[in-house]
Amino acid sequence: MAKRKTNKITEDRIIELYMDYVLEHDAVPKSIYRFCKENKIAETDFYAFFGSVESLQKAIWGKFYAHTEALLDKNDEYESLSNKEKMLTFFFTFFELLTLNRSYVLLTLTEHRNALKNLAQLKDLRHLVKGFAIGLIDEANAGKSSKITKYNPKIFSEGAWLQFLFVLKFWMDDSSSGFEKTDLAIEKSINTVFDIFDHTPLENIIDFGKFLYKEAMA
Repeated sequence: MAKRKTNKITEDRIIELYMDYVLEHDAVPKSIYRFCKENKIAETDFYAFFGSVESLQKAIWGKFYAHTEALLDKNDEYESLSNKEKMLTFFFTFFELLTLNRSYVLLTLTEHRNALKNLAQLKDLRHLVKGFAIGLIDEANAGKSSKITKYNPKIFSEGAWLQFLFVLKFWMDDSSSGFEKTDLAIEKSINTVFDIFDHTPLENIIDFGKFLYKEAMA
């Protein structure tokens, strides 16, 4: 007896259905029940992977990050790049991926009037981006014997995250063809950050981080 084919519900399938729902309705689903009913899936299938819409949103950003890492891994030249070039490549790759999903990203990041509420979905991504930055700093510090010349991983990683928020806000407002202004913003801001860490006292670095945060939240 031939087995009947079934459409297995997976994490990726739920994410795909969710993003399609948001784009088709121009809104986040009001309830898990409504989302599942419209997509003809059981609520138990949804809860097998996600506890809420909020956790699903966070997972989508995690997928963006994971896909970016996968693309970097496929780049044969990546490992031979300098730390600054690796950071540039990461940002360029990540925002190219966001551009492919721009309608979804813009809708979900402007859903609420409160900017902090919109950014709550980036909580897990923040840890991932900071972890990426710490990895770069650990590589840079491995070749330095003096504690004075070593980078502070905590401050550098926080600066990388604030820089990400700054570029994200810039990208969201960018109306240039091919988002070429965002590419310039990425290049200039990363060059500036690395120059600052190489030549600037610690207190000035903290002030620069506060400036990036203010620009990102404006």
